[in-house]
Order: sequence, then structure tokens, then C-alpha cells
Amino acid sequence: MTDILLIRHGETAWNAVRRLQGHLDIGLNAEGMRQAAALARAIEDEALDAVYSSDLLRARQTATAIAAPRGMEVRLDRGLRERCYGAFEGMLYGEIAARYPEAHAAWKARDIDARFPAGVHVAETMREFADRTVKTILRIVAEGGHRKIAVVCHGGVLECAYRAALGMDFAQARDFDIFNASINRFSSDGRSLRLLQWGDVAHLDRLDREALDELAK
Repeated sequence: MTDILLIRHGETAWNAVRRLQGHLDIGLNAEGMRQAAALARAIEDEALDAVYSSDLLRARQTATAIAAPRGMEVRLDRGLRERCYGAFEGMLYGEIAARYPEAHAAWKARDIDARFPAGVHVAETMREFADRTVKTILRIVAEGGHRKIAVVCHGGVLECAYRAALGMDFAQARDFDIFNASINRFSSDGRSLRLLQWGDVAHLDRLDREALDELAK
């Protein structure tokens, strides 16, 4: 069995204003860099055999914060990318309904086979996305033979892993939070995922307290 620390990247400027990123390559903002540093400190005593990451910049930067102090290289895997949303990418969430009402309605209805209009990239359906991401995580486990790994990815990837581990289909509304720079623990034998712990952001609470202490000086 392999223990997996499945981690969402730190905050970006687009996260902060609710602008959809998808496959657009947006880096961390200053808060995201602080979150990544706090995350790295939180797990610095955990023995990791490898650090994997989506190839998108926001994930790579977060993964580098974990790997660099250990003298490790980040292993990039395109299969860990966020879902591609086609024409929705780059838009504020509030703008999508007005510009693409039918596609937006299908999105909100959780139609797993809906394909949104193409933009810079051709959109993936939710079924395609879930299949890609879960298979990628299981492949990494099966091929690696590791005891414990960190895998830095995106909110949508975390949702797919959570649902796969609990056998929850996409018709069920999401009733769980997905936090930037959160630590989510799974185990896997390369054939299935088991959820151990979800949404650990205690290290970010400490970061907030440190910021308040600094302001109080």
C-alpha cells in the first residue's frame, strides 16, 4: 500500500476573485506562496519517497516548495491537470451563466457527459476528466512502488479522488469543501483509493495567527 498526500495548489489571483482557470496556466499569488511554504513546513518531518505534480504552474510552484528543501525533484504528470473547461476558462463564475446559459445549466445539473463550448482548449466532459485523473493517480501508485508520496494537483482532481474513494457518483451534489493548500490523505494499492483524512488546513490556521501576531507588533 502507498500513502498519498493529495494536495491542492496554493491560492492564485484568479482563485481569489473566482475566475475559472482550468488548463490556463496561472501562477500562485503572494498568499499562495505563503500557503505553499506553510504546507511544506507542516509535512517536513514526513518521509516522502517522491513528489508528483500537475504540470501547470500553480501546482508546480506548490510542489517545489515541498520538494526543494528535501533536495528532491518534482515529477510532472500532465494527467494530474485540472479539468479543461473550454470557453469557460478565463471567465468569472458570475459571467458564465449570462454568456453560455445552456452550457452553464448543464454544468449546474451535473451532467457528466456535457461538453462546454471550445475556447483556447477543447473542453473535457466530467466523465472524461474523472477517468483521466483517477487513472493517473492509480498509475502513479502502481508504477512507483513507493511507501508515501505527495501529489500536488487541483480542486477538481481532489473531488474526483474523493468520490472515487467513497463510491459517490457525480449526480450527488458536492457536500465537502476543497481548500487551497490542503492536505488530503489517501492510501492505495494501485487499484482503488481509500480516504483516510480530508481537508487538513491546520498549517494555514497557524499562518493566519502568525500574520495577526506580526500586525500586533
